[in-house]
Amino acid sequence: MGFRVLTLIRPFMGVIPEVASPDRKVAFNQKVLWTVITLLIFLVLSQVPLYGIMSSDSSDPLYWMRVILASNRGTLMEFGITPIITSGMIMQLLAGAQIISVDYSLREDRALFSGAQKLFAMLITFGSAMVAVMTGQYGDPKSLGAGICLLLIIQLFVAGVIVILLDEMLQKGYGLGSGINLFIATNICEDIVWKSLSPLTINSGKGPEFEGAIIAFFHLLFVRSNKFKAVYEALTRSNLPNLTNLVATVLVFSVVIYLQGFRVEIPVKSARFRGHRASFPIKLFYTSNMPIMLQSALASNVFMISQLLYRRFPDNLLVKLVGVWEPYKGSSQFFPTSGLAYYMTPPREFINTLKDPIHFVLYVGYMLTVCALLSRAWLDISGSGPREVARELRDQQTVIAGYRETSMYKELKRIIPTAATVGGVIIGILSISADLLGAIGSGTGILLAVTIIYNYFEAFAKEQAEMGGLGVAGM
Repeated sequence: MGFRVLTLIRPFMGVIPEVASPDRKVAFNQKVLWTVITLLIFLVLSQVPLYGIMSSDSSDPLYWMRVILASNRGTLMEFGITPIITSGMIMQLLAGAQIISVDYSLREDRALFSGAQKLFAMLITFGSAMVAVMTGQYGDPKSLGAGICLLLIIQLFVAGVIVILLDEMLQKGYGLGSGINLFIATNICEDIVWKSLSPLTINSGKGPEFEGAIIAFFHLLFVRSNKFKAVYEALTRSNLPNLTNLVATVLVFSVVIYLQGFRVEIPVKSARFRGHRASFPIKLFYTSNMPIMLQSALASNVFMISQLLYRRFPDNLLVKLVGVWEPYKGSSQFFPTSGLAYYMTPPREFINTLKDPIHFVLYVGYMLTVCALLSRAWLDISGSGPREVARELRDQQTVIAGYRETSMYKELKRIIPTAATVGGVIIGILSISADLLGAIGSGTGILLAVTIIYNYFEAFAKEQAEMGGLGVAGM
């Protein structure tokens, strides 16, 4: 039955846009070039405003998801990588749960599965564009008119298809990594750099101040007569990014990079060639950044649904139990003040942990539990659990040193789930710590950026090693 579901995609394969696979290995310098070109296209799309919108100053229903979606409100990148992530996760869940069967050893199955993901992502893009326009996110549809509404939908759909194709191009070997990781890391790093070096001035009652923390520090030293007060203000100002936030960001970056090196090396040996030994590494962050990404996606969807329900039914008791939303300090953006959604959000400032310790304790418990459970669940969904790893080693005719082939699964079952659980808990702790310290870009954003950048570093090192090997072989 699962295979028949995939065959339903076959008639659409001829009309789904596709990036052809390279007919030969792409050189490293060309991969870097295509990655840079992809990045530039993404940055341009992130800055080009949608033509025809009347307003986008209301509370943003996707505010909580922007960090993981590489999206920018009111631009062609309104949805960012949302359709790709949603489509990919749903298809992986269906495949992992055996609802659809995919034989990855068959080229046709791989092509159909990839085509299904792409078609699903395109449908999600079109549906999201329809909903965003018709629900008045860019202005009253009646005031905009049918022509402008149609134009907005076309802009969002075309931009979404471009992002899908850019991601496919990188994944097929023309570039480094994937478009999803590249766009997420770029979006987060751009936010950190902007809040550090922004030249915009904002008047918050104390005279004009620079938004960027570093520029503000030198500006305050120059304009304030009392230099100690100037340094103190640059370190602690609460209305704009400060140096303490920047130091916290660097500290979290350093800790995550340090922990990336923790791993368990399992000695393995070849069953075919006597004396051939190697090691199979099990990283502490075995599931990488997936626990925090899934947790953020879960929380963001709860926040979005809760906010929409509260706007529609503000007096309903069940809706209030899910979340009560109010604008924060005169801004147009709504934040939860009570209910389930409130206890799923981090304290906005460190002092708030003392003012409302119950909120802090429940939030910590929620984060650690969810990250650990999602990390364990991802082993089965992604096919990276101990059973799959044991099968992979057997296919390579490799066994764990000191263990029989039949007992490899038991040893891997002892190590891999533990690494996934502990790694998920540590990622949750780092995310909470980053939020409490006020790190720029939120704890979730920083963890995503660091793990993605580290993976890119490993990819660079691997490519360079392969180039060095080819050079030695050529000599």
